[in-house]
Amino acid sequence: TFHFQIFRELELPAEVARIKNLRESLVEQREHFIYSIVNNTDVRNLDTLFSLELEKYEKVVQDAAQGGISIDVDNNFPVESEKWSILQAVFFASTVLTTIGYGNIVPVTLWGRIFCILFALIGIPLTLTVIADWGRLFATAVSVIGKHWRSIVPFASDDKKWLYAVGAVCFLGVYLAAGTGLLLLWEEDWNFFDGYYFCFITMTTIGFGDLVPSKPNYMLLCTLYILVGLALTSTIIELVRRQYAQSWQKLQALSGPLADTLRRLGESAGTGIDVTALHNDLRRVLTVVSMPRRHGSKKNDPSEMAALEAITNAILQDIKEKQESKEPPKVVQIVIYESSV
Repeated sequence: TFHFQIFRELELPAEVARIKNLRESLVEQREHFIYSIVNNTDVRNLDTLFSLELEKYEKVVQDAAQGGISIDVDNNFPVESEKWSILQAVFFASTVLTTIGYGNIVPVTLWGRIFCILFALIGIPLTLTVIADWGRLFATAVSVIGKHWRSIVPFASDDKKWLYAVGAVCFLGVYLAAGTGLLLLWEEDWNFFDGYYFCFITMTTIGFGDLVPSKPNYMLLCTLYILVGLALTSTIIELVRRQYAQSWQKLQALSGPLADTLRRLGESAGTGIDVTALHNDLRRVLTVVSMPRRHGSKKNDPSEMAALEAITNAILQDIKEKQESKEPPKVVQIVIYESSV
């Protein structure tokens, strides 16, 4: 809880000194520019002098604007926003822990960078572990709700489990849209796509840094939104992983009978196989193999496995009889004679 305060104590003095130097340089160059033009006595070289002094002043103004200083002469060039305020420091620490790293706030001092390295080495694994645990917890909650829903709704069969992952993805899209709506309340220069783009880049931990919230008053809320969103993203990844794992288990369960069928088919087919007939026979075998999954039967039921074996053997016997009843293919012998002519 004190890490952001350490960043603030290490970086704030350097930030204050940097702003002071930029402001002093801007004021000095502005006064020098005015003095050079007003006190110039050589009218013939006025255009050249004006161009040179204006170029120097523009460079200083550009550096000051990029450094966060507002070009407001009447208010003595105030700072647009303090980079290392408490809320900004909290937001920076959260972007380090979540590996987003927008790049709008970075440590510049030696000790600040050393502490950032140590903080990332210790904090990132812990944070990712916590987010992954949240994702598994939410995924388990979704699975429990889904099982309870299937017990109430009769048409919610096991074959529609993939709908949970699709529903979670849709919910994430709604969550990103809700975050976009909140951002538009504070960021007046953003449109809906800008906000949605920022939320998506953030939740996927890409963090380009081209769009970053500029209002420090809601940084804490934005940090909370990011943490919850990362947990939801982890939930979706966990749901998709579980669905792939279940599909792979079903595929392995069906691959045994199918592989045995193909092996027997290869042994009994012989030569001169009709490709069209073989394709139809394979479709018949696959239809029989997938019957338990279609009817939602229990896995490894002995009676159903015996019935499946009997039907498969009958199909194989039918295929064998068809192959034996066919006439042997005609052998065409081609002789190639090469002469020396």
